[in-house]
Amino acid sequence: MATDNRINFWRRNAKVPGSVQPVYGAQHPPLDPRLRRTYPKETKPKFNNLKTKKASSFHEFARSTNDAWDIDDEEDKDFLAPASCLPSGLHSSSPQQQQNEVAHSETEVSHRLAPPRTDAQTLQEDEDEEEEEEFDHVNSKVVKSSSDVHLSTSSVRSTLQKQQSLPVRPIIPLVARISDQNASGAPPMTVREKSRLDKFKQLLSSPNTDLEELRKHSWSGIPREVRPITWRLLSGYLPANKERREHVLQRKREEYFGFIEQYYHSRTDEHFKDTYRQIHIDIPRTNPLIPLFQQPAVQEVFERILFIWAIRHPASGYVQGINDLVTPFFVVFLSEFVTEDVENFEMAALPQDTQRNIEADTFWCMSKLLDGIQDNYTFAQPGIQNKVKALEELVSRIDEDIHNHFKRYEVEYLQFAFRWMNNLLMRELPLRCTIRLWDTYQAEAEGFSHFHLYVCAAFLIEWRKEILSMIDFQGLLMLLQNLPTIHWGNEEVGLLLAEAYRLKYMFADAPSHYKR
Repeated sequence: MATDNRINFWRRNAKVPGSVQPVYGAQHPPLDPRLRRTYPKETKPKFNNLKTKKASSFHEFARSTNDAWDIDDEEDKDFLAPASCLPSGLHSSSPQQQQNEVAHSETEVSHRLAPPRTDAQTLQEDEDEEEEEEFDHVNSKVVKSSSDVHLSTSSVRSTLQKQQSLPVRPIIPLVARISDQNASGAPPMTVREKSRLDKFKQLLSSPNTDLEELRKHSWSGIPREVRPITWRLLSGYLPANKERREHVLQRKREEYFGFIEQYYHSRTDEHFKDTYRQIHIDIPRTNPLIPLFQQPAVQEVFERILFIWAIRHPASGYVQGINDLVTPFFVVFLSEFVTEDVENFEMAALPQDTQRNIEADTFWCMSKLLDGIQDNYTFAQPGIQNKVKALEELVSRIDEDIHNHFKRYEVEYLQFAFRWMNNLLMRELPLRCTIRLWDTYQAEAEGFSHFHLYVCAAFLIEWRKEILSMIDFQGLLMLLQNLPTIHWGNEEVGLLLAEAYRLKYMFADAPSHYKR
């Protein structure tokens, strides 16, 4: 008896160390709520010795947060059938027998509490058992039918089953055919797209490319076939004059490999070994799910690019996050020579000269980008600090509900937006979306510095409903650091950019509008 009292004491006193209670937190990707065992209020099993004020409030809290945590199989059995509620013979039975008896007990409870059924209802229920899923709406909650409860308790809910329960959408390649991908996964080449491609080719083939006109057409996305040459032009790496381009390319590529011969051997020197060590650690973490970036030859290319850039920019040196900025340029320039899936391409299959050209072009275009946002990476990173503060002020004016929600649960913008600014949203979006986003950034004046602020604001407002539904600090941070964008494509990025442009049009020329 003393043992039973001690067990119940630990269970109902949540603030006592060692108490038995479920651990809750945001799940990513979100688990299907239909997998959770939820009972209607009037059919919930009774619990002996737990009718205290503390226990009641805990169960009310658990019901209000049933979308933020999931009960494990073992915890589920304890939660559904406490020792005081089990049949007397169950304590000495095997785990399998216990599971079967618990399932049988739950079925009996649901049958006892249900109203009497007619023969027609019984026949209908038999037919419903053949359905894959059946749900009833009780008290505005989605609950399983008795047949579904029996099915779920007699089978093992594996991680694979949970993943398979998510909405099924076509798998979009992470890298390949990026410019042609939309949210449905289909790669159409419409008449409009063909017309746009012809317009790009016409601009690029002219003796002196009109860069303003090129930016205008690039804002809404650049066709894959002409993206490499367009990025080189928009970044300032190549001149607008067509005759000079080949000479500039040759000279800049030779200059880069001159840096390699002059400086790369010093990576083991006392003065630079810490920088090289940090680069060497960060490179394998760059897009770890894409096989291309796990190839030793590709990782060596990234190490050379980042080390040369770091020693040529001593004011900032290498800072974690810069490694992410190499990948879009590398993939775009690689796609110039690859027609199949870039993400699975073997870099060693290319001629050595081609590999060297891709490396040099990636270095110079990344350097041009960083020249415009270098204050993001100098000591104390003042550029990022200022942008995060500007984002907070902007959100406070465009969506006061979100701003006050963060204040209520003590969420600081720096806790999630620092990464958004430091990595230019690369950790939040699939690589195909980042490349589409950078089409616009390079077409927009100060796209990577100024316009990025409005893109981050639009990105935050995109998740307004999910943010306001989170009512705890941990859940908010988990959501903001693991936003479900894996299925995003050109359509979603286009809408995001349109909203960012609207915000810029409203606030950019009147900064006092978003300052209180």
